[in-house]
Amino acid sequence: MENNWGPRPRLRPDKREMTILKLDNVAERFLRYVRFDTQSHQETKTVPSTPGQLRFGEILARELQELGLEDVYLSQYGVVYAKLPANIEHTVPTVGFVAHMDTSPDLTGADVNPQIVRNYDGNDIVLNHDPNIVLSPQEFPELKKYVGKDLITTDGTTLLGADDKAGIAEIMTALEYLLNHPEIPHGNISIAFTPDEEIGAGVDNFDVAAFGADFAYTVDGGAVGELAYETFNAAEAKVRVQGRSVHPGTAKGVMINSILLAQAFIDALPVDETPATTEGYEGFYHLTNIQGTVEETTLTYIIRDFDAQVFAERKEQIAKIVDRLNAKHGPDSFKVELHDQYYNMKEQILPVYQIVTSAMEAMKAAGVEPLIRPVRGGTDGSRLSYMGLPTPNLFTGGHNAHGKFEFIPLFAMEKAVEVILNIISMSAKIL
Repeated sequence: MENNWGPRPRLRPDKREMTILKLDNVAERFLRYVRFDTQSHQETKTVPSTPGQLRFGEILARELQELGLEDVYLSQYGVVYAKLPANIEHTVPTVGFVAHMDTSPDLTGADVNPQIVRNYDGNDIVLNHDPNIVLSPQEFPELKKYVGKDLITTDGTTLLGADDKAGIAEIMTALEYLLNHPEIPHGNISIAFTPDEEIGAGVDNFDVAAFGADFAYTVDGGAVGELAYETFNAAEAKVRVQGRSVHPGTAKGVMINSILLAQAFIDALPVDETPATTEGYEGFYHLTNIQGTVEETTLTYIIRDFDAQVFAERKEQIAKIVDRLNAKHGPDSFKVELHDQYYNMKEQILPVYQIVTSAMEAMKAAGVEPLIRPVRGGTDGSRLSYMGLPTPNLFTGGHNAHGKFEFIPLFAMEKAVEVILNIISMSAKIL
């Protein structure tokens, strides 16, 4: 794929034109989309992992066709693809936009009942009176930034799904706007909505060649203005601990309780290198699941670090702990299965850093201050960038993803639509 795109695009859309964007379109879409249960699940063997994602994909494919996009199809793997042909004669790079359909496996995505808080006053928001679930600026101080703004929240019983149905709604709204305003010049645009991003499988079956973009953006970030081209290096470790079960009445000197052995592994890792104790560029070990009996226990960890060398050292540390504990408790008491999930996309983005600076210009043209921040996680772009498609990450506007305190300001969604349109317009003319 050709990556020599020439000088930085400098065309800025007319600000007066952008002011006619309608918030109602993106909000209406988002409120409709979050009601689809698309929670992904790690342990299922199907692709995608849950049938709700396929059903949602069918809906999105139909909407794309109704909007007038071409080459719309839902693949057998649950990926929705579409294209919007250029309306200009000169050749410019094809830009792509990607968002994911699934919601986190950590909390139910069924029966989502979003609530709209008009003209937020800066005080506690009671999400649910019974039980008493409160979204408080004392616990979530970023709320104070949105005094006077309209917010969409959960009802305190489910997640909201702004990660990443906000991204889908924002892309769809931008496409509708372009189709309703053919006077806005644009090159070829490629669209994809992926399943199972939350379980690391979003682009397992992504067809980069058929997608046909020179570069892309995932619309899957956080607060308004966030722009990311760095992600963690990521791996998963499953530590299986073998015990021996006998009747507890005659257990002395015979029973080996695998749950207690597993505790020895947990204690061997640094207590100050967890998600709850790290920030910024600090990596961590994160225990995500324990399943155990006296006979056998399995610990599931995710391992994260931005630095490739430290990432390798973290994986080595896991292996060394297993060896040390086996030496103490007997061979094969501990076994580890370790596999890499994705890598820091920075190395793939830096050679084409122009796509980051173009996004920064697009934000500034929308009156949004760019906030360059590393993603303390991953996006589909992490793997797409290593598949030959450089893909930084744009904000959606959402906060507190994956939980019942998730919320999104409506104006942030409108700004995300505007930024997408700015990127498209800027890419249509290279000066």
